[in-house]
Amino acid sequence: MDTRGGTRPSGPLRGAPGHVVRRLHQAYAAAWTRHVDPVLTGPQFAVLMAADDFPEIDQGSIAARVALDRSTMADVCRRLEDRGLIRRVTAPGDGRRKLLYLTEHGNEVLTTVGERVRRLHEEMLAGDDTNAFLERLNGLVERWDSLADGASA
Repeated sequence: MDTRGGTRPSGPLRGAPGHVVRRLHQAYAAAWTRHVDPVLTGPQFAVLMAADDFPEIDQGSIAARVALDRSTMADVCRRLEDRGLIRRVTAPGDGRRKLLYLTEHGNEVLTTVGERVRRLHEEMLAGDDTNAFLERLNGLVERWDSLADGASA
């Protein structure tokens, strides 16, 4: 039995990649909430990491780096700003661009949450060849993205 009250799929569903990926994401999101942070989401964490890695980068460029569309990115940034984790500053010479900066509180949260994420990933991937696993997943992302963009199978 699945600990969330259902039964594990059998037969055709176990062989349906989209279904398995959705279940994997559900399990990851549940583990994130329990072991990392019940409020800060994975996409929010990705934006904090990118803002830390690329100081003074604009919101649109971070969105591209973390694979978020414009409307999702705007919502993520608003939530991070409301929590005092980032500052958005209008770029000099271009009033449409917003530069992102981590606040001191944002740096503290990134450090604390980053350690929890590292421990979660270690536990999740214990016993697996992490590099090979991630290389395979990233290869699937690229292939599936190209199919979504209209490339033929």
